[in-house]
Amino acid sequence: MLRIGQFTDTFLPIVDGVGRVALAYSETLCKMGHQVTVVTPMYDTGFRGGYPFELVDFTARKVPGMHQYKTGEAPWDPHYRKRMRMIPLDIAHAHSPFTAGSEALRLAVLRKIPLVATFHSKYYDDFLKVTKSETLAKAGVKFVVDFYNRCDEVWAVGQNPADVLHEYGYEGDIQVMPNGVSLREADPRAIEEVNRRWGLKKDPVLLFVGQMNWKKNILTVLEACAALKAQGKKFQLVLAGQGPDMREIEHKISDLNLKDRTHLAGHVTDMALLDGLYSRANLFCFPSLYDAAPMVVREAAVMGTPSVMVRGSTAAEIIRDGENGYLCENNALDLARVISAALSDEKKRLEVGQNARETIPVPWEGIMEKAVERYTRLIALGKEGKLNRKYLRVI
Repeated sequence: MLRIGQFTDTFLPIVDGVGRVALAYSETLCKMGHQVTVVTPMYDTGFRGGYPFELVDFTARKVPGMHQYKTGEAPWDPHYRKRMRMIPLDIAHAHSPFTAGSEALRLAVLRKIPLVATFHSKYYDDFLKVTKSETLAKAGVKFVVDFYNRCDEVWAVGQNPADVLHEYGYEGDIQVMPNGVSLREADPRAIEEVNRRWGLKKDPVLLFVGQMNWKKNILTVLEACAALKAQGKKFQLVLAGQGPDMREIEHKISDLNLKDRTHLAGHVTDMALLDGLYSRANLFCFPSLYDAAPMVVREAAVMGTPSVMVRGSTAAEIIRDGENGYLCENNALDLARVISAALSDEKKRLEVGQNARETIPVPWEGIMEKAVERYTRLIALGKEGKLNRKYLRVI
């Protein structure tokens, strides 16, 4: 049995892609018989029973400009530190380079245990959006690279994200550790609830799930839908999620005369209901240029729903055009063209959806077997004093 710390800046109940990966790691590792402790900023209080892992959170405050997220300094929370002193760890795994990652680094140094970190996101884009300064965004990327340079091993969720981290300036080796997914079937009652709750008719459903943030290329989805409407195509658009640009997105929906075709589902926390949305959708529209290995595309594939993504994007690494999904150019007219073609050939669309279900989802259990092998190797090297402990200079 390994004693593993999972350190993440996003977690329940705000489960974005990174938070959901950390949750899946934690739940699956526990099922495999390992002891997992999740360290994260405090998002919720009250009764939180039922987790198979230990959740130790530290006091936090909202992130300026990104109010759905929180940040804090774990070392300044005496209650957190008291709890963590009682929890032994064999290895620390950071899912971000920020506050939770800094705490993973601090504990790895203090306890002389290995530190693994996964690269999930294109942080330059986030820094630029918040600071509106290329200089500050580049300084943020330097901070990120400096963090990964201090880790014993670095993982990325795909080859394209690994390439991005190297482009940022990281020169070390990177292990590709893809995201998995839980294989399951949609509950017919959940599909019925989806139809009832959002008033979905028989027309085809186009679905987007993710942050309501322009960086996700939502504008391209909206403009493509406006083009489809102008062409007289029948469809319904469902946007599920929350985020900093929600109000602007609502205004754009109105400006494009799409209010009668668009349903804003908000942040869907019920996984059965979310599965119902995926299953009800005819196409999952996800033209993001920001995401690395989006969980939502894999979850749609589990439900047999093919995705439409931008050709050459990091998010589309797993898509083979016309086989297990669809690819478009990064513009609204081409996205509209691909959507129209896919919806006009129902037999082909169903075949592509079935291929997506068979080729894209990889069970988390298989991913975690590989992760445990890497963890075990690093722990053994640490005990033998054979790790390159370059971060020990940092306190």
